Amino acid sequence: MVLTAPGQALVATRLPLVQPGPGQLLLAVEACGVCRTDLHLLDGELPEPRLPIVPGHEVVGRVLARGAGVAGFGDGQRVGVPWLGRSCGACAYCRNGRENLCDAARFTGYQIDGGYAERCIADAAYCFPLPDAGDAALLAPLLCAGLIGYRALVMAGDAQRLGIYGFGAAAHIVAQVALAQGRQVYALTRAGDSKAQAFARSLGATWAGDSDRPPPQPLDAALIFAPVGALVPAALAATVKGGRVICAGIHMSDIPAFPYALLWGERSLQSVANLTRADGAAFFALVASLSLHTEVERYPLEQANAALAALRAGQITGAAVLVMA
Repeated sequence: MVLTAPGQALVATRLPLVQPGPGQLLLAVEACGVCRTDLHLLDGELPEPRLPIVPGHEVVGRVLARGAGVAGFGDGQRVGVPWLGRSCGACAYCRNGRENLCDAARFTGYQIDGGYAERCIADAAYCFPLPDAGDAALLAPLLCAGLIGYRALVMAGDAQRLGIYGFGAAAHIVAQVALAQGRQVYALTRAGDSKAQAFARSLGATWAGDSDRPPPQPLDAALIFAPVGALVPAALAATVKGGRVICAGIHMSDIPAFPYALLWGERSLQSVANLTRADGAAFFALVASLSLHTEVERYPLEQANAALAALRAGQITGAAVLVMA
């Protein structure tokens, strides 16, 4: 499924099968998550995409072929392909463990063809080994929603009362991690979204309610997954002195002006940008020790446009995932 221009529907296309080059893997895609970042790509809100492009950066697949120099992956092995597809390895960011900020980085489903396809080429150095058994569709959301949620949670430090604004794919995973760590979770959703609020409570949230009113207790930290700039001052107002507000989306509408008093008191405001391979190693090691449940709604590959429309309309509980025949 190919995006040819912003604002256009994806088009089912048959492309030539490419063989893996040095350091690359050819994968038979089993499943690919549908991420809100894909909507930002379709809407032209991300700068300088490579067009035409095959979207999708929560890819679960099995190795069909390996390029020269690939070590650590065997034929038929299940692997995951994340958002970060390549970095230069030589700049100051890369040398200091911050490859997520590399100016030369390239991203899956944005500048590198991704997983809305039956086959996918990926750089082996940026892939993660995944459990061989189990349902590929349940693993797919971990490759971005899980990883970005985990990076945001780490930035929140040891916050015990954690607010989560926007309860979708990332939130429902990170909430389970936070609860397993003994934290309290407060879920804040769009006004009147009783379905998302009930879902949050079913996972163990202490409280779930509308994001246009404050939670019943002040928050030690807030994670914002909804791409709504107006939530930033609301989250700051709900956070204790010394608390943290983490913006975890790749795109957000403009943040409105707010009084300095909301930031004063050593509150901090920070964004999450992409992920590192170290994040992936730490997160998947953590996942192996937890009983995480990913809630997914499945669509066949050719219904990718329908999946994106459902995500845009707020009709997905958990995550949408494309599954291959």
